[in-house]
Amino acid sequence: MGYIKKSQNYTELYQSSLLQFFGLSIVWFFTIILLRIVELITSLIKYGAIKPFGEILQKGLSYDVIFYFKSLCALFIVHSLLSVFSFKFAKIAFIIVAVLLVILQLSLSQYFFTTLVPLGADLYSYSVADIKQTVGAAGGVPLAAIVGIVVVLGIVISLMLILAPKITTSQLWLEFFLPVLSFVVLFSGVESLIKSAQFGSEYSNYLTLNKSLYFLNASVEHFSDTDTEIDIYADNYLGVGGSLIEGEEQIKSLQYLAEKEYPFLRADSTADVLSPFMKQATQKPNIVIILVEGLGRAFSGDGAYLGSFTPFLDSLATKSLYWSNFLSEGGRTFAVLPSVLGSLPFGKSGFNEFGNAMPNHLSLLSILRKNGYQSAFYYGGDSKFDNMKMFLQKGGIDAVYDEPTFNGSGYSRLPGGDSGFSWGYDDKSLFKHFFDLNSTNDTRPKVQVILTVSTHSPFRINNQSSYVQKVEKRMNELKFMADQKGQTRPYNNMLSTVMYMDESLRYFFETYRKRPDFANTIFFITGDHRMPEIPMATKIDRYHVPLFIYSPLLSRTSRFQSISTHFDITPTILAYLHKSYGVQKPSVTNWIGTGIDTVRQFRNIHPYPIMMTKSQMVDFIRGPYMINNEDLYQITPTMGLVLTDDKGVKSMLKGAFDNFKQRNDKIIGGLKLLPDSVLVKYK
Repeated sequence: MGYIKKSQNYTELYQSSLLQFFGLSIVWFFTIILLRIVELITSLIKYGAIKPFGEILQKGLSYDVIFYFKSLCALFIVHSLLSVFSFKFAKIAFIIVAVLLVILQLSLSQYFFTTLVPLGADLYSYSVADIKQTVGAAGGVPLAAIVGIVVVLGIVISLMLILAPKITTSQLWLEFFLPVLSFVVLFSGVESLIKSAQFGSEYSNYLTLNKSLYFLNASVEHFSDTDTEIDIYADNYLGVGGSLIEGEEQIKSLQYLAEKEYPFLRADSTADVLSPFMKQATQKPNIVIILVEGLGRAFSGDGAYLGSFTPFLDSLATKSLYWSNFLSEGGRTFAVLPSVLGSLPFGKSGFNEFGNAMPNHLSLLSILRKNGYQSAFYYGGDSKFDNMKMFLQKGGIDAVYDEPTFNGSGYSRLPGGDSGFSWGYDDKSLFKHFFDLNSTNDTRPKVQVILTVSTHSPFRINNQSSYVQKVEKRMNELKFMADQKGQTRPYNNMLSTVMYMDESLRYFFETYRKRPDFANTIFFITGDHRMPEIPMATKIDRYHVPLFIYSPLLSRTSRFQSISTHFDITPTILAYLHKSYGVQKPSVTNWIGTGIDTVRQFRNIHPYPIMMTKSQMVDFIRGPYMINNEDLYQITPTMGLVLTDDKGVKSMLKGAFDNFKQRNDKIIGGLKLLPDSVLVKYK
């Protein structure tokens, strides 16, 4: 079928067009099934048996069918328009669009198998420079993946050129059926009837998703104006008519002071919970905050379900105040500095993404600087990534020591990926840099923040083979059975960087212990988020990190099972320093956090949002419950999640979450966090 002949009847032409489209559509359906098979085979090769296979396949195919019909709408429009001029051009256009969709699907699958998280609209929240840096770190697309893409494309194009013309039907209604049904699926919202996967691991749940459908849905939501005003009189705003959450009476009710002008402004009533555990020093103590890239409880500490690969940190926990059920406030590094140092709201894509329009705010750094502290930030990479440097400078930092400041000998860069890109300097070099810059003769009080990088993708460190051997040795020490070792070995590179990081921390503390200021220093150690490249068990696993407070000033140690988050660190530090050392702090604040909970048994008295990626704020905790999108879970004492359907509790959590979103939206809209009088006094 070539160019349209004038003698042809328009009805016959349209029927011929539909017949050609019908054949191509059938091949397109089998193409999508082929892509599902390719993804499952890749998963099997990389991560072993898929369980439960039947249920995962069934759920995955349901998403694939939805994607098939939605994509068919676009293909139908392209084909129909070009058929008016040429059947040949229409067919070529169909194949070109299909090939682009295949490339998209395979690329998104490759991203998923690298990060173990499907790519959504968070792509649009990163700058071009950040994307280049991230792609460079990942080493580009592996040769095997490129070969696989070429093979799959060859199969698809061949089928469309050879098989599609042979697929015919004499039933005219069949030719109309597929286009009509595709538009019905597009506009009917039938996709919402598919319940979210609950297969016991986040990896299995994500595996079911059609990655193109997920990405395109997220993109549409990102670029469309879907924000709606929250109805504060709706029943779920305060949980009207719902059942009382267990322990609800323990959750502090915050009284906001001037919501129309300052949505988060409130009195600071954070209790001092650290003094009972500390000896009084003769001068203000130094504060050192160590933020460990990717440090998750899944592979660190007693009860780590993957086994603990941090022997030094495990020993440090016995000498510390240790929280086993602590949570990060973000699923990526973008959230850690604003949450830990400022207890700040997220804005649209993370607080740092406000850029030059970043709302004026107070932070731990600015308040302590006003009280005579010197402040500094140390990082082995480029602190411009995620706008970290801008946030620190606007927050009152005295000095930022990152990659460009590593001058002189004795520092080792992390090995580059396949593209040659390196994240920067390894953790031992970072800690050495810290000591090189800090004179033992400087007795001024200091607040210092260290962010590590060695446990970041692509998980390449110097002398890596020796650390892989240490992983094998550690599995023997943990008495892993043969099947446990087999399940763990696909992640040997990741865990080797964890063991290297743990060894680097041992070096840091052994060196610091020899310094005279060690006796007057309090260390706070936590993960920025849990490493997502090792499959996660639950929705909350991504945020489950430990917290250590270690110091020679400790009068006693303790372990806590109560839940707190990064939001609570700065309010807790300032409450302690205010009571014990007279550090001045504002009486009003915009902290989201209310302070770390020091009750030893499992409980949660905090109502907090958590931001998964720069484009996804879908998680909220309150009491022993967590809501993720439309799913409600009860949090177990071991930080597991059990799906539940208590409508009253769900209503209350959604209402509290909406309350936060409403305040957060006002900050996005330009309202201030604090009055100028408070900012001037403490900045």
